[in-house]
Amino acid sequence: MVRPVRFRMNEETAVNNYFQEDLDLKNQTINARAQDEFDDFVNVLRAKGVEVIVIDDIYERDTPDSIFPNNMISFHANGIVGLYPMFAENRRRERREDILDLLEEKGFIIEGVIDYTSAEEEGLFLEATGSIVMDREHQKAYCALSPRADEGLFIEFCEDMDCMPVIFTAYQSVDGNRMPIYHTNVMMSIAESFAVICLDSIDDKKERKNVVDHLKTDGKEIIPITEIQEQNFAGNMLQVIGADEKRYMVMSSAAFNSLTSMQLKTINKYCEIIHSPLDTIETCGGGSARCMMAEIFLPRRNDHS
Repeated sequence: MVRPVRFRMNEETAVNNYFQEDLDLKNQTINARAQDEFDDFVNVLRAKGVEVIVIDDIYERDTPDSIFPNNMISFHANGIVGLYPMFAENRRRERREDILDLLEEKGFIIEGVIDYTSAEEEGLFLEATGSIVMDREHQKAYCALSPRADEGLFIEFCEDMDCMPVIFTAYQSVDGNRMPIYHTNVMMSIAESFAVICLDSIDDKKERKNVVDHLKTDGKEIIPITEIQEQNFAGNMLQVIGADEKRYMVMSSAAFNSLTSMQLKTINKYCEIIHSPLDTIETCGGGSARCMMAEIFLPRRNDHS
């Protein structure tokens, strides 16, 4: 997780992230609030025994969205790290080699890096686990196509990572028009035994059925959410492992409060819920809890401390 130092509404991402809203506050105030929300969130995770590696953002780079590292990088169990082409030019400054150095110091093993970032020169983008929602157990990857998720790049990723692509388009209503949702991970989340998904956002019935069929084939209990719940970031969740290998479903308090008692009961059947208020981050950044966590599946040396 990356602690922000110049967080604010990013004007370069607002053109197709319809979750973003402007706050009538000075940027310093917005950043201070975001830092408080970030610190509280990290403390909530650590209290459950979730290992969190916090990296400080670099002020001089002026990266307002650095708090969402899951869009630039992914970590895989075969020791591969993926680096990704990002839509907003000021987000490309988030990429830092020292992050890999730090992970190796922490005992993680990096066997190689697959770098897709040259696609930026062609105006093609694929924003890591924002664009790609992975079912790592069943070697499948789900992707809602958008200006930030190119189909060809996604298929290339699936070939490199030896996983099956599940492709569709997801929409949200913006001023009466159906517009592509900018990231897959705001409308669906896949945990070990269940999936939280806004099926209403997949307008094409064949595509919707294909997604449902894949999830059911892999034994996932499907928890449908509404578009209003999606707008409250109820699709932007991540399952993590805490102390004693216990599973937790992590989300924002806005997402938690939008869920019905039956939806909460279904999630709790499989794992405990962790939630924390992220109101400033969600409003200005247009992302939530899942976007803030770049989950690490890299193998680890036995001698790590």
